[in-house]
Amino acid sequence: MSTFTAKPTEATAPMPHRDAGWFGIRAFRGSEFNHGQVDVLGIKISAVNMRLAVDLASRWIERGQPGYVCVASVHGVMEAQRDSGLRRIFKNSVMNVPDGMPLTWLGRLHGRADMDRVFGPDLMTEICRISVRRGYRHFLYGGKPGVAEELSEKLQSRFQGLKVVGTLTPPFRSLTPVEELEFARQIAGARPHILWVGLSTPKQERFMAQNVYRFNVPLMVGVGAAFDFHTGRIRDCPHWVKRVGLQWFHRLIQEPGRLWKRYLFNNSAFLLQSSMQLAGLTRRPRHSRQKEETWL
Repeated sequence: MSTFTAKPTEATAPMPHRDAGWFGIRAFRGSEFNHGQVDVLGIKISAVNMRLAVDLASRWIERGQPGYVCVASVHGVMEAQRDSGLRRIFKNSVMNVPDGMPLTWLGRLHGRADMDRVFGPDLMTEICRISVRRGYRHFLYGGKPGVAEELSEKLQSRFQGLKVVGTLTPPFRSLTPVEELEFARQIAGARPHILWVGLSTPKQERFMAQNVYRFNVPLMVGVGAAFDFHTGRIRDCPHWVKRVGLQWFHRLIQEPGRLWKRYLFNNSAFLLQSSMQLAGLTRRPRHSRQKEETWL
């Protein structure tokens, strides 16, 4: 497990952050990354399926400019209703892929017939699959002690030839300036194409936006509980349960103490607000009515 060992000196003073809000990832985008979007309570959800999401991610990596992907869920959309900073993070991402069936259903109701769920752990699997022949290097950041290392072993065992060039388990607090600098140096030395961030929402989204230019990794992807899914700490549910939109209930059974408030309040509020949006009974939030540049 990686540890931070750098000591503070004048020569190792941390650089100032330049997050995605400084000049926006959209400045690097081009027509080859264009894809449809669906407005869900003011958040632009990418109208993609797994095939298209992997293709866009691969093309972005080949371009070599830094960017990040948000795996958007009902929880993330509802958190953004209360957090203007999180709304900006979603706005400046390369993609906001639809992690849950409710976002997919809303997309289809808006005419996006090909839109389908892009489940975070499955996205990780599919990108790892194409990485073997394309030579992409991966770095794993997140999870409890020992999880990232175990995930590295499992992924490399499953995908022979996969390059995992580093792992790091962060402390249960914000990194200190010295730790941030040491991590940035570790990333620079490992030179990954993809940095997988396995934290919770909105922590992982903030981490990616704050460090997207600092780390200069072609693609950062916030995959939440994917680390625990792939190492067996969270049991996956049958495919049909996912397709009918009940995976949240399967998760609730496994972690009731941590998840009951999230699902009770966020799911209920999402159902009400999205229904009102579909019925045209509510105006879009002020932040989403403002003119936005075309991006990705």
